[in-house]
Amino acid sequence: MSTQQHEAQAAQTAQAAQSAPQAEWPNGIAPYSSPIPMARTHLGHALVSEWTKIRTVRSTVWTLSVMFALVVGIGLLTALGMSGQDYTGMPLLSGGLFGLMLGQICVITLGVLVISSEYGTGMIRTTLTACPQRGRVLLAKALVFFSLAFVMTTLACTLTALINSAMLSDQQVPSYVEHSSFGGTVEGGKLVASGGEWLGATVGAGLYVALLGLLSLAVGALLRHSAGAITTMMGVVLLPLVMALFMVGEALKDVREKLMEYSPLNGLASLYRIPMSDDQEATGWPLLGGLAVVTLLVFALAYALLNKRDV
Repeated sequence: MSTQQHEAQAAQTAQAAQSAPQAEWPNGIAPYSSPIPMARTHLGHALVSEWTKIRTVRSTVWTLSVMFALVVGIGLLTALGMSGQDYTGMPLLSGGLFGLMLGQICVITLGVLVISSEYGTGMIRTTLTACPQRGRVLLAKALVFFSLAFVMTTLACTLTALINSAMLSDQQVPSYVEHSSFGGTVEGGKLVASGGEWLGATVGAGLYVALLGLLSLAVGALLRHSAGAITTMMGVVLLPLVMALFMVGEALKDVREKLMEYSPLNGLASLYRIPMSDDQEATGWPLLGGLAVVTLLVFALAYALLNKRDV
């Protein structure tokens, strides 16, 4: 609305107030009517607000920078260590896993801080006052964080995969090595990466880590405490594998195998075709789907409690 239209509307309001009987005014004072029209808010406004928050805080820059450095740096060091060898016994792009196992901790931490930091500082009261629709706030946080985490993680994984492909693609694989024994692809006696391996080591890995970060955001909304939520997520990621490693004996064999198979680290390793379970043909995509279902359920619980509890 232009300035002239604002002035015309204000004049009409003043004229109507003057023409109205003063007896109808409380205490003889005319009510105030703002000439500024009220806009109806929607999800887009919440998205812009959350994007402004996440890109202007230092924790976002530091955590994502450290994640990128860990994934690409360790991937490069791994490729340097394996280069020049005839056969490493591992798929071509598998070196990217080792940096991502550490880099995912940064994404998990950021996912928790996206919401728990507002509870710690009291900013959540301002946020929910500006946007009383609490489900909209949680959805906006989830969409902004997931998009950022997925793009950054996929970019880091893609760069690492390109480094591994450039430095290790000349490896000669002995003829007696079977494909099923190491999960890689061999063409003409040389180690190569199939389309499925490229998809798993880039987009699949990015999705997996971004979903772990999204699950962390939901846990942060449930616990409303940064240290508690981060510790909980570290237990979710590490505890199944650690427990499986200490379960010895035939009596615990079935439990050990299930813990190993469904541990989050095994899902990530399977996307790189080096599963930690006995299933050497595992691709990691079923576990990625399972992680998505678990994340959705935890988010539904976080939404229900966010609408029920005081802030």
